[in-house]
Amino acid sequence: MNFKNTALRYGSVSIAMHWLMVALMVGVYACIELREFFPKGSDLRESLKTWHFMLGLGIFLLVFARLAFRTGPRPSITPPIPRWQHFVSVLMHLALYVFMIVMPLLGWLTLSAEGHPIPFFGLHLPALVNADPSIAEWADELHETIGVTGYYLIGLHAAAALVHHYFMRDNTLMRMWPRLTRARRGR
Repeated sequence: MNFKNTALRYGSVSIAMHWLMVALMVGVYACIELREFFPKGSDLRESLKTWHFMLGLGIFLLVFARLAFRTGPRPSITPPIPRWQHFVSVLMHLALYVFMIVMPLLGWLTLSAEGHPIPFFGLHLPALVNADPSIAEWADELHETIGVTGYYLIGLHAAAALVHHYFMRDNTLMRMWPRLTRARRGR
């Protein structure tokens, strides 16, 4: 098991962090979408909102650790892709990282401006601003708009990996796919 990236594939730390971020994003979106099925003010609805906040802030913290592990060699794509695809890939990854930083900050800003506590797994984080309804409304609208855009970014990222795997038949997806241990492969 390689912890660091090699010329052929990402290391186990990068792979684990990637899939952890995927799981957190699924959780963030699931919590905010599922809350709509419960009456306003209900305990379950409030609990889902709280989990949305906490998982979003978890993404915010982990994205910086993830960026730290992007150093070192990037595994090459075999067969090599055209330059324009590499350029689009760089833009997509940049957009995803900006998304993973900006969205939690906007959520934190919204809660702060609404005068609500900012929960984080038993802690209460400090407010970014004093209560201000105009800032709260602006930040919330921007958070929602970018959140919808996030569906498209994530969907395009996943679709591109699948196109590379099934149609272009290169190793783009497999560079980030978790390896099964030999004991598991034999079963």
